[in-house]
Amino acid sequence: RWIWALAALIRMGSINLIAVKAFGEFEFWFALIKIVTIIAMVIGGIGVIAFGFGNDGVALGISNLWAHGGFMPNGVQGVLMSLQMVMFAYLGVEMIGLTAGEAKNPQKTIPNAIGSVFWRILLFYVGALFVILSIYPWNEIGTQGSPFVMTFERLGIKTAAGIINFVVITAALSSCNGGIFSTGRMLYSLAQNGQAPAGFATTSSNGVPRRALLLSIFVLLLGVLLNYMVPEKVFVWVTAIATFGAIWTWVMILLAQLKFRKGLSASERAGLKYKMWLYPVSSYLALAFLVLVVGLMAYFPETRVALYVGPAFLVLLTVLFYVFKLQPTNVSQGAVRSAA
Repeated sequence: RWIWALAALIRMGSINLIAVKAFGEFEFWFALIKIVTIIAMVIGGIGVIAFGFGNDGVALGISNLWAHGGFMPNGVQGVLMSLQMVMFAYLGVEMIGLTAGEAKNPQKTIPNAIGSVFWRILLFYVGALFVILSIYPWNEIGTQGSPFVMTFERLGIKTAAGIINFVVITAALSSCNGGIFSTGRMLYSLAQNGQAPAGFATTSSNGVPRRALLLSIFVLLLGVLLNYMVPEKVFVWVTAIATFGAIWTWVMILLAQLKFRKGLSASERAGLKYKMWLYPVSSYLALAFLVLVVGLMAYFPETRVALYVGPAFLVLLTVLFYVFKLQPTNVSQGAVRSAA
């Protein structure tokens, strides 16, 4: 298993080191493959539910959503236990902000991207789950293979397993691709602002922060090592630790946004072109939800490892900050507002 992980890392690392255009081109095709597959499954699934496609013309309906023990058959605890994995599924949304520096027209493209997230979640997450849980009883999902494969096979596509495996691989490569890109750019940005070693603030002739990317790739090799040493536990460990990292990132984003808005005058607040929905209530509710997830990760033994590794990593970063005698550069208020 670890050999495939290493091969994927080498490929995605090489793509990121070539040029930003190469990253964007691969990410476009990776995303397109996922989108087409999920839309096809949702449409085909609706055909099974409403018109009985693949079921001898007998419409299945949606009774499986509340049958077999009712809605939330394992109670609230079952929902709470799933939150850590649900959080992991949403990692990467914050990448929208990181791409602002390399977007041609960020004032237009970034709000459009943020606005489309709601509809994408509704279609690709809620829509796909609605179809799967309507067709297959919740207590049978996973016992006979992938529900995606089973849905396509029911529609008469005999090569469904190969298709879905291909889609899963491209989705994993997309995640690796995006992780390398975002981590490298963040380290490069920190170095520019004096909050990381200055050596990471350099770029190649075509604008690629190669040193920052190489460090990102090197750290990802730890994942390959874990895949070799503890293949049975690595998935839960990594998802839990990644979720802690995302929670910390989102908490910092929310606190920075609250601080930024409080520092604006009434006229400046009125002039904001893209305002936070239900500010500041939405920000405080988001913070409370993140605190809840951390508490749940501490409560359940399977995810508790993240609360050992995550804080230890923050301590390591703090030590490195003082060892390298890093000091944030003075950024003008105008530049801060432009970035925000």
